[in-house]
Amino acid sequence: MIDGRLLWGLAALLCLSCASGPRQYAQTSDSATSGCLRNPTCYTQPGDEAFLPWVDKAARAAASAGATMKLLEAADVARIEHLLVECAKEANHAVNEREYGEGKYPDDKECLRVVGYDKYGDPIRRQAELGTMKHDVAFACVRREILRLFPKNVSIEPRYSGDTSSGGPAMTSMWTGSNKPDIVLHATGQPLQIQCIFDFKFPCTLSGKSQPLGSSETRKQMARYKELGGKCRPAIITPQFGVLRE
Repeated sequence: MIDGRLLWGLAALLCLSCASGPRQYAQTSDSATSGCLRNPTCYTQPGDEAFLPWVDKAARAAASAGATMKLLEAADVARIEHLLVECAKEANHAVNEREYGEGKYPDDKECLRVVGYDKYGDPIRRQAELGTMKHDVAFACVRREILRLFPKNVSIEPRYSGDTSSGGPAMTSMWTGSNKPDIVLHATGQPLQIQCIFDFKFPCTLSGKSQPLGSSETRKQMARYKELGGKCRPAIITPQFGVLRE
């Protein structure tokens, strides 16, 4: 809420134009504010929100600007991290059960099974296919459980330019050289004012599950995310270990 003293200060400044208007509304020995309050051209409707239209607009603009810059409180970040872990667990369980049956999950041989080839002729393994399925379920969970609570402070898969030489990240539609984190927390309505970055990871093999940060590709990915800035170190979210940071 705008401070009352600020509101009246704005009134005093903005109503000078009323005081200098037609002769019958000229300012007397009273303040510019009280002169304006006696001037019917300065009124709109009675009530807390409607009177003094210029002040009202300025106050709303100031409130909007303050909200735009607002980052999430530490308690909210912790709550989101908890929900992200729950979404990862839900996705991992749901896809494994759907694909393999109740209580079952793929072994290393199944994880490394080739299920197709990409446009470059490189093999696509089952673990990558399962990872895509689990990401889809996790994102649906984020929309349901997190975006409804923090719709203007959380973005799913925003794409940032990989070049931060201009002093900060920039949004881009280019795939080459860009970064697309799974989840970004940011200032209200401002995805370029990054607060925290998270990536879902769904390790499939036993070694991957035991050391989810052991992959050189994951470490490189976290390093790229760190260059984008933020108030906390980039993290991965796994069903087995929850939130992990290097």
